Amino acid sequence: MPYHFASRMQTTPRSFIRDILKTTERPEVISFAGGLPSPSLFAVEELRAAAEYVMKHAGESALQYSTTEGYLPLRTFIADRYKERLSLSVDPDEILITNGSQQCLDLIGKVLLDAGDPVLIERPGYLGAIQAFSLYEPEFHTVALGNDGPDTEELASVLGKHPSRFFYGVPNAQNPSGVTYSDAKRRAIADILAGTETLFVEDDAYGELRFDGKSLPSLRTYLPEKTIITGSFSKIVTPGLRMGWISAPREIIEQVNVAKQASDLHSNVLAQRIITRYLEENDLDAHIERIVGEYRARRDLMLSCIGESFPADISVTKPEGGMFLWVTLPDGCSTTTLLELALCENVAFVPGRAFYVDGGGDTAMRLNFSNASEAMIVEGIDRLGKAIRRLVG
Repeated sequence: MPYHFASRMQTTPRSFIRDILKTTERPEVISFAGGLPSPSLFAVEELRAAAEYVMKHAGESALQYSTTEGYLPLRTFIADRYKERLSLSVDPDEILITNGSQQCLDLIGKVLLDAGDPVLIERPGYLGAIQAFSLYEPEFHTVALGNDGPDTEELASVLGKHPSRFFYGVPNAQNPSGVTYSDAKRRAIADILAGTETLFVEDDAYGELRFDGKSLPSLRTYLPEKTIITGSFSKIVTPGLRMGWISAPREIIEQVNVAKQASDLHSNVLAQRIITRYLEENDLDAHIERIVGEYRARRDLMLSCIGESFPADISVTKPEGGMFLWVTLPDGCSTTTLLELALCENVAFVPGRAFYVDGGGDTAMRLNFSNASEAMIVEGIDRLGKAIRRLVG
C-alpha cells in the first residue's frame, strides 16, 4: 500500500557511511570508511568493574527513571574538566547529558531551526550534522575550509547575505578533513559572529585526541554567550554506551531540556553511572595519552604508505589529531568511481561528495586510520593505490 511520509523525509539524506559499512562487513574487506575508534583501546576490564560496582551499590537508583539534565556527578566532572583543560568556567547546570553527541545536533536543530532558516556549515562538512539538521528543513550555506580553518572573508560575506541561526563547525581535527582551526582563525570567527545574532555550534568530539602541541582555545573563550559546545565520551572512553553532552548558556539549555523531555525523557541512567564510576576510579588522562600515542602512530604510518603507494600528484592532509585523513586526487578523477574499483580490491573509504550539500568533493575521499591495525593500513593503502592507478590510467 502507499505510505505517506512527512515532507522533511524527502530532504533528509541517507547516511552514505552507514550504507558503505554494510558493504564492508565481509571479512576480506579492509575498511577505512567508518569513523570508528579502535576497540583494542577500550578499557573493557575497568568498565566491567565499574558496571559491577554500580549494580552492587546503586542498582535500584541506576535502573530507575531520572532527571532530564543527567547525573549531577557526571555533569560536575565534565564542568571540572572544561576548567582544567580549556580554562572555561562552566556550571554543571549549563550541561545536559545526551545519547551521544549526535543527539546534541538533533536537539540543537529542534530548538533553533524553523523550516527555511539559514544555517552555515563547513565545506566539506560533517555528514552526521548535515543529516541531523536536514530533518528541520533549513537552508544550508557553506564556508570553505582551508588548511587552518574556515575562509573568514567568505564567512563574513555569506553572513552578510544570509544572516544565519548558527554556524556549525568542528574546530579540532575536523570530520572529514582532519583540519584544525588556528587560534588566529578562532579569534577572527568570534570577531565576525560577535556583531551578528548568529551562534557558533562547536562540535568538540575530537578535541582531546590532539597529537601535536597544546589544546587550542574553545570558541567560547572569545564568544562566551554565543557558543554551544557538544562533547562525547565515544572517542575517549567508548561509543557503545552512547554518552555525550551539550554545554550552552542557561537559557539555551532550558530549551534543550524541554526538547529532550519530549524526545526520550532522559539518557541511559545506568550508562551514566557506569561512566561516572569509571572516571572516578581511573586516570582518564593516562588513558587518552595511550589512545593519542596509538592514533599518532597509525596516522604517520598511513601517511608514509600513501607516499609510497599513491601517485605523486595527490594531496593529503596531515591532521594534528582526530581520526581522519582527507585525500584529494587530480581534477577529473571521481572518487565515487574509485570506490567501485576499490571494492573490487577489497578496500573501502568514503567518497568526498557525501560531505557536501551544494555539490563538490568528487575528487576527494576520507580515510579513517584509527580503526585499522598496522598490517591493515599497509595492505589497505597498497590495495587503494592499485585502484587509484587503474582509475588514472
